[in-house]
Amino acid sequence: MSDSLSPGARALCDAMAAAFPGPGDVTALRAAAVGGRSAGPGVASVRDGEADGVPVRVYDPAPGSTGRPLVVFFHGGGWVMCGLGTHDATCRSLAAGSGAVVVSADYRLAPEHPWPAATDDALTVLLWARAQAAALGCDPGRVVVAGDSSGGNLATVTALRAPEPVAGQLLVYPPLDAAAAMGTATPTGTAAETETETGTTATATAVATGSAAAYGEGHFHTAAHMAWYWEQYGGDPAHPHVSPLRAPDLSGLPRTLLVLADCDPLRDEGLAYARRLGAAGVDCAVHLYPGVFHGFLGLPLPAGRTALAAAAAWLRSTR
Repeated sequence: MSDSLSPGARALCDAMAAAFPGPGDVTALRAAAVGGRSAGPGVASVRDGEADGVPVRVYDPAPGSTGRPLVVFFHGGGWVMCGLGTHDATCRSLAAGSGAVVVSADYRLAPEHPWPAATDDALTVLLWARAQAAALGCDPGRVVVAGDSSGGNLATVTALRAPEPVAGQLLVYPPLDAAAAMGTATPTGTAAETETETGTTATATAVATGSAAAYGEGHFHTAAHMAWYWEQYGGDPAHPHVSPLRAPDLSGLPRTLLVLADCDPLRDEGLAYARRLGAAGVDCAVHLYPGVFHGFLGLPLPAGRTALAAAAAWLRSTR
């Protein structure tokens, strides 16, 4: 059977997987996540600060400009690893390519700080950034939440919690359904009833996905890693602020771009969320990249460079 990854992606995937620990050892995973990061493009101003107690890094490609988009970025890493440094190159690329100011959030990590610590930090940074938009040379009506992997989950949840201040959400291969990863989802295409925080019952599609079965091993990000990350993160898998795919109502959310890898266990969760957004009347675009694996954004692959450029162009168009 031919490999679903491109030759370049397969070589990179195998090299990364060989150097990456299995699930279970937080210290080892955090150490592995720090290494091997390439430098991003130059940005005129990069400074560290705090957003109401949450550490942030602010990237400003053109100090003195006004009316620009403002991007609040949440890094990936399974909610247990990574930080401002690991995603510095990605944030630089988004700022340089879009002209937007990017505020990268250093939210608290699990297992030391389980759910809802990260979601609360994410919301804090969003509200701070919007309040500071004019001072940052940005339009408070052009605020976008963004993130990759677990950071994409945080961006999604933040938009659900506070849709009014958000003009867009850029979601890069986000995990959206804890029950699917932890083996409690119903089969694909069936309905699952979930109780919301208000006590009402909602019906959402539970995603026991084909992509999880097809790409759960041998494609760097494994199903075993994902299940373990969810366990460290905690929270009720049925809660929409843990599993946004189970949110009862997606209407009123901002325009959305979903960036997905075709060879990713999380692909079908992203596609299911896109379908629900579309059905709810939300302007939603999907960029699905063939032949690449989870984590490809910013890697030295043609698809990674293309995806970053396309995401930056989408950010520029935010109104």
